[in-house]
Amino acid sequence: MVKINGEEKNAAGKTVAQLVSEGGYSMERVAVELNFEIVPKANYETTAVRDGDSVEIVGFVGGG
Repeated sequence: MVKINGEEKNAAGKTVAQLVSEGGYSMERVAVELNFEIVPKANYETTAVRDGDSVEIVGFVGGG
């Protein structure tokens, strides 16, 4: 199980890009933290999560 934004999910083996897409986020407007370390956007496609990992996905909202 992988903890994603505080919820346990069966997501081991998926890439960060897959998690962002499945969460309904825009790839350009998110930041992802994997085990308390920011994942560079260039690594989203190649960084896979494993059992026991913790992921936080934060979406940015514009406004004025």
